[in-house]
Amino acid sequence: MNRPAAAAVPPAGPPKAAPPPIRLLIVDDSAVARAVLSRMVTSQRGFEIAATAANAAEAVEALKRVRVDIVLLDVEMPGRTGLEVLPEILRLGRGARVLVVSSQCEAGAEAVVKALAMGAADTLPKPGTENFAGRFASVLAERLRKIGRNEGADAPLFRAASPAEASLPPLREVEPYRLGCLAIAASTGGLHAIGAFLEKLPPRVGAPILVTQHLPALFMPFFACQVAAASGRPARVAEEGMELRADHILIAPGDAHLSLEQQGSRVRVRLDTAPAASGCLPSADVMLGAVAGLYGRSGLGVVLTGMGRDGLAGGRSLAARGGVLLAQDKGSSAVWGMPGAIAGAGLASRIAPPAELAHYVAERARRPAWS
Repeated sequence: MNRPAAAAVPPAGPPKAAPPPIRLLIVDDSAVARAVLSRMVTSQRGFEIAATAANAAEAVEALKRVRVDIVLLDVEMPGRTGLEVLPEILRLGRGARVLVVSSQCEAGAEAVVKALAMGAADTLPKPGTENFAGRFASVLAERLRKIGRNEGADAPLFRAASPAEASLPPLREVEPYRLGCLAIAASTGGLHAIGAFLEKLPPRVGAPILVTQHLPALFMPFFACQVAAASGRPARVAEEGMELRADHILIAPGDAHLSLEQQGSRVRVRLDTAPAASGCLPSADVMLGAVAGLYGRSGLGVVLTGMGRDGLAGGRSLAARGGVLLAQDKGSSAVWGMPGAIAGAGLASRIAPPAELAHYVAERARRPAWS
């Protein structure tokens, strides 16, 4: 009895090469801190110390010589502080992300908000050198992996889509309609992105502006001041019962979701502390869902850089009611989690850097109510 010939097994392809390590520059005036941080980082798989620097001048020189993915930056240093040198580090880093690791991140909310608004991807409180043990090493590694690899220099305003974006569903087409409410959601890297977006909006959009940014409640008053300065508009941390007003910015407090309720012809803030499906507090899902319910197709959601998928459920609700969703592109995002989820679900009508998304909003704001 003849047996059928066994099917040919295709030869195994070459094994996949391991991704190159994430390269770091450590900037800290303490030799002990530099040594301990270096040891912590290199004890974790996938990281490499490209250089260390004891002050701002050494950091600047190092970035002229080596290419890195992430800069670990202390704030308090002799000479130029970490905040003073941060803009130059971002410029010379050619796309490198900055993680501020400083004792000021624990006690100084203003320093944290300022660093994030200037472009730092994230911050992490640094323990005293005698307490550099325990869980800090794993928390540090988790933050570094979250920030990830430098995939290139800052993206220009108009650019070709990345391979990840080219494989996404097509952009969602929407019927032109006036702007009734603008809602902005962000997390990691969001303070800088929100500032870049608001700076490019026209002086008047004729609609209330809501913001949900993942930050502790302690930081929110400082964040509101940063938003007001960047936008040239009144900006306040939202309180129960506040009325929404055109061209006024209301920011979700760090310990409650920003929801809405209709009272006659007026829309007011309703703060909600019920657990959100995303696990975030405040949650973009709650804000976008509230905008969907009250504004429908005149609602516009902008989802900027951030880890996770917060905003996706609320974005689906807004899209189902005819509203518009815009997503930050991968190249300009510190973490392409939240905007990537919107883009990957086919909900985005634009995928672009924050400044370009602001131009789209400006076009919508110019439409008359009967469009």
